[in-house]
Amino acid sequence: MNTRGPAADDGLHLVPFRGLRYVPERVGSLAAVTSPPYDVVVRPDGLHHLESADPHNIVRLILPQAISPGTRHRKAAVTLDRWLAEGVLAPDPEPALYVYEQSSGDILQRGIIGALELTTPAEGIVLPHEDVMPHVVEDRAALMRTTAANLEPLLLTYRGDGDGPADVIERTVQRAPLLATTTEDGFSHRLWAITDPAELAAVSAGLAEHQALIADGHHRWATYLRLREEHAQPGPWNYGLVLLIDTARYPLRVRAIHRLLHRLPVADALAALGDDFRIRRLDDTALPEAMASLASAAADGNAFLFAGDGTFHLVDRPAPALLARTVPEDRPQAWRTLDATVLHATLLDHLWHIPDAPEDISYIHDTEAAVAQAERRGGTAVLMHPVREDVVRDLAQQGVTMPRKSTSFGPKPATGLVLRSLALD
Repeated sequence: MNTRGPAADDGLHLVPFRGLRYVPERVGSLAAVTSPPYDVVVRPDGLHHLESADPHNIVRLILPQAISPGTRHRKAAVTLDRWLAEGVLAPDPEPALYVYEQSSGDILQRGIIGALELTTPAEGIVLPHEDVMPHVVEDRAALMRTTAANLEPLLLTYRGDGDGPADVIERTVQRAPLLATTTEDGFSHRLWAITDPAELAAVSAGLAEHQALIADGHHRWATYLRLREEHAQPGPWNYGLVLLIDTARYPLRVRAIHRLLHRLPVADALAALGDDFRIRRLDDTALPEAMASLASAAADGNAFLFAGDGTFHLVDRPAPALLARTVPEDRPQAWRTLDATVLHATLLDHLWHIPDAPEDISYIHDTEAAVAQAERRGGTAVLMHPVREDVVRDLAQQGVTMPRKSTSFGPKPATGLVLRSLALD
């Protein structure tokens, strides 16, 4: 593993690695072995669908199924070793950075996958913007520790200025890719390897001038840092697998992550609000129209959409006195007025008294899935409006983290196109 060079002291240090990739001849199709990131595969039917798509689907590594956590993690390690021995997965012949492209309709995203040297938030190079849940970090750490692998890249963004990485990416995509596939969500994926020393140097020099925002993968980044602490000597555990996107060229979409409150029926959720919110019942309204009403209300202040009883309830205009009593004052105004802040500090903590625990709250990216699960379980889906990327970045640069699961940046990289084995670095 390369060491930090003098030009990279104050910025990103991305290094090549020998990627583990599926051998096309050993699987049904590359699309059939990919998966969304582990935290997007939230429903059992989604997990089973992926498992049945191909016996070697990557979900068997990122979300192994067994009775106990320890057994699950060991099962993933055994599966990874078996796939390597059987030639299902194989390492590339030499270390590389990888240009990765996703496209669908008018969406085009390109970035670079590599092993990024880990830094703490205090160093101001990689900026988190959300809190994490300790039990998730513990689970991901146990999985990475047991498999000695980074199974899926984090999604990081930076603001480029037409520097070396952009030029290298544009030249690289003119060549034939290592792989190309289209997943069932309609996204096309292509991957290229960069091994030329001059091109690697251009990428390194360009990124050394930048800091990055964690767009997706806060728990895995926290896991990387924990595992680095466990390995005192410099080496492969000082690096983690990431995808870096220059959002000056390829802006990401920012979506909300919704909350499913398992034990709180909609009627009880609404009753607890009293006169401190405006509540409007949206009868005979389809989900797209209801979300449009939420967007309109959110333009004027905090707003939420409750679902789970067969209709939608638009909740907005919280009483200023209530917010003054319940929202902490020791944070910037931009943080205090976030919908996620008001949801957690005012609604969950103060009015509903619901702990942020897995048995009480699920975090769901898909809007339809959140509504369907709430209706099936008799709970409440709290549907959110997304935060703008500039707000996220500004808070992160101030060292202020948002409530966990506040944003969903996308498109997210497909899991399974390239993996990193720490044993090879």
